[in-house]
Amino acid sequence: MAIGPDGSRLASYRKIHLFDCQGFRESEYIRPAPEPLPVTFSCGGMTFGLMTCYDLRFPELARILADAGAEVLLVCSSWVPGTAKTEQWATLAKARAIENGVYVAAVSQTPPVSIGYSMLIDPLGTVLHSLGTEPATATLDLSPDAVQAARDQFPTWRHHRLP
Repeated sequence: MAIGPDGSRLASYRKIHLFDCQGFRESEYIRPAPEPLPVTFSCGGMTFGLMTCYDLRFPELARILADAGAEVLLVCSSWVPGTAKTEQWATLAKARAIENGVYVAAVSQTPPVSIGYSMLIDPLGTVLHSLGTEPATATLDLSPDAVQAARDQFPTWRHHRLP
């Protein structure tokens, strides 16, 4: 759920993809959204798209959100530890930023439940800030101009020809 500066609900999102991998069976206690609907909302002059955890592994959702106007993808996660999971977390978040020309704010719960490494990635794939494995917070500024500059430099979203 996204909450605005005044405390009002801006949007809510139901997880589309359930993590049934590496011996973990999310489907045993979570139901996916009845309909896989992408969710965007505007706040502070920018448009945000919502994703949750395992959704990060599905590039088509990020593309749909970007096509719907998202300039920032918000990924809330409990990215569980496992083989190469920290590297995959960073690589997938960077890929979603680069291929869509968007910021990615990827937030993961800290150990021992999850891997941590919450990060903000710019539209060219540079990690602007990472929080590591200890609980922490950060406040960072986003620029719609950076999104436009990245999309002008690499206009893949305009060149995209497949459905």
